Amino acid sequence: MVPDSYLAHISPDGREQTVEAHLQGTAQLCGGFAAAFGERGRGELLGLAHDIGKSSEAFQKRLNGGLKVDHATAGAVECAKIRENAMALCVVGHHGGMPDFGNPRTDSPGTPTGAGRIKKGLLPGGIPAFHWQGPLPNPGKAPNLDSYAAAMWTRMLYSCLVDADYLDTERFMDATSSKRDGYDSLPVLLERLNAYIRPWFPGNTELNRNRCAILSECLEKAASPRGIYSLTVPTGGGKTVSSLAFALQHAVNQGLSRVIYVIPYTSIIEQNAAVFRDILGENNVVEHHSGVSLDEEGETNKKNQFQRLAAENWDAPVIVTTAVQFFESLYSNRPSQCRKLHNIANSVVIFDEAQMIPTCHLLPCVGAIASLVSRFRSTVLLCTATQPVLGDLFRRFCPEQKITELCTNVSERFRDFRRVTYRDGGTLSDEALAENLREQNQALCIVNTRKAAQALYALLPEEGRYHLSTLMYPAHRKQVLCTVRERLRQGLPCRVVSTSLIEAGVDVDFPMVWRETAGLDSIAQAAGRCNREGKRDPESSIVTYFQSEHAVPVLQGIPIQAAREALRKDGDPAKPETMQHYFTALRSLIGENMDKSAVIKTTTENILPMETVAKNFHLIDKETFTVYIPLGEGEAVCRPLLSGQPSREDYRRAGQYSVGIYDRDFQSLYSAGDIRLLSENSAVLVNLKLYDSEVGLSTKAEAGALQTGH
Repeated sequence: MVPDSYLAHISPDGREQTVEAHLQGTAQLCGGFAAAFGERGRGELLGLAHDIGKSSEAFQKRLNGGLKVDHATAGAVECAKIRENAMALCVVGHHGGMPDFGNPRTDSPGTPTGAGRIKKGLLPGGIPAFHWQGPLPNPGKAPNLDSYAAAMWTRMLYSCLVDADYLDTERFMDATSSKRDGYDSLPVLLERLNAYIRPWFPGNTELNRNRCAILSECLEKAASPRGIYSLTVPTGGGKTVSSLAFALQHAVNQGLSRVIYVIPYTSIIEQNAAVFRDILGENNVVEHHSGVSLDEEGETNKKNQFQRLAAENWDAPVIVTTAVQFFESLYSNRPSQCRKLHNIANSVVIFDEAQMIPTCHLLPCVGAIASLVSRFRSTVLLCTATQPVLGDLFRRFCPEQKITELCTNVSERFRDFRRVTYRDGGTLSDEALAENLREQNQALCIVNTRKAAQALYALLPEEGRYHLSTLMYPAHRKQVLCTVRERLRQGLPCRVVSTSLIEAGVDVDFPMVWRETAGLDSIAQAAGRCNREGKRDPESSIVTYFQSEHAVPVLQGIPIQAAREALRKDGDPAKPETMQHYFTALRSLIGENMDKSAVIKTTTENILPMETVAKNFHLIDKETFTVYIPLGEGEAVCRPLLSGQPSREDYRRAGQYSVGIYDRDFQSLYSAGDIRLLSENSAVLVNLKLYDSEVGLSTKAEAGALQTGH
């Protein structure tokens, strides 16, 4: 098809790969990936089409140091000739990212859309002349999809192409690169899990017997067909291991490829991943999030190199990642982010604390989850200690699917695991709240803002007081939590003031907890930090929810209103019925405002608007600016950032020493010379006096010498 004289790659040691060999190799890989969701033919088509533009004199000169050449449009043109426009978009964007497809009728040649690129490619001299004997093979009839489903389908096929292209190129260019097939099989992992949990049965206490009952139910339900499941388990019910047990057993039963565990916060990923590694083996679990550091080079850390490769395309048997990484990848248009998507197909995806999906993005998130189940052969498990109302949204995207609860008698289970007593504390001033905390040897108070946390902390006795907020860099927070856990264990004075970061899965156990009024799910999460191990009577383990005299944060207004409505109907926050009332009220108050980025509207009204959606969709608003703190080990970690050419891994490592602040505070610190700029939205702290060893970064600028640089 393509003359052997045309080359696709030349390796560092002088070996040559022909275009034909690269196309065939990529087609084989891409077809295999796409077969996971029934699209082997289109996968092979993409592999054969993507680099046919390299069979040109212009590209051959490029291989020997010539000018950069558009080699992607040629394959897109050939796809368009056989009416495979979605495939054309994948091909045209396989290096630089998929553009919007645009309007084939109005876009002129050269417009930076898929349609414009194709039109230009059809013109004489629009792209370098290439030698192609085509046509491309007919991949069969395309599925009949609505516009939203078509966009998800296109991204998934794009993922198959870019991963196959990367892998075939990597395989040729570096014959010594780390192998990607060193994992244990899922049946082997399941046997390890079974060996791990076997000594638990039948349970030596009432609490452990209840945990075993939940675990048994999950294992029994694992024989069920693929679909959408929920696991509603009270805090302390063993949700982490029970969900993993269901996922592994279900994956083995249904022939699924892997388990992907999605966690709302980076701060709790490490402890979950550590549990999984302990059970399943170090190599079989890959963390992929901003807080993990995986070395790019060096023979001294082969394990990290192996893990880094797996993080690029999620081909490991167990992946642990964040909701931000997961959902933003599913709506991305970039090769590096999309590369892993095809490995989500034919997998079990567990969403831990599913109720924490931001309500303002609930519609596109549910849409993505529904697509995985209905079109890409995945099973989804929604894990929560509460019960968000999502059934109607799932019916909107996949009416044939229903949510099946794994845990029977949910209300009974919540009674079995009840370990606290709730009290309404009314309105409390900072002084009154501090007095309550001073009367306790060990207590936790969670407030809604960083400013409120610092104000309350200042009112507590110095001995045994601790502060936690996102004004402290992650490594600092970890140190504080280690100290807190040790003091709790020894019975020493320990009074902690924290923002909500301590709520989600952080393993601490206080006898008393105060929680400023927030969403009812947040109050329930806070209660999970009280009498966590069930060693005290519920009657003496008090969770007090209260109103403060501080202004209600804008984002908390609607959840607080919904919580008040639910508590008026039923004053017991611990009852599942109260939580149902809360989520119903929350949805009612929000109305249709569940797609802040207009993903569904944009996708419905335009033809494959891939770039626009990717640009607009951010699960967490990126309104904060990053300040890196060069203290302790952070000094060495931050040094490469100031070198002028930091790598992606340099930034990833530095994430453990970073603090996010608002625009006005960032500009204030910059104007005073307290930070040295790295980019328009990141900097390194140079006035180290502004970082307090107890409460973290002060955003009150101090006048100093202006520092600039890149």
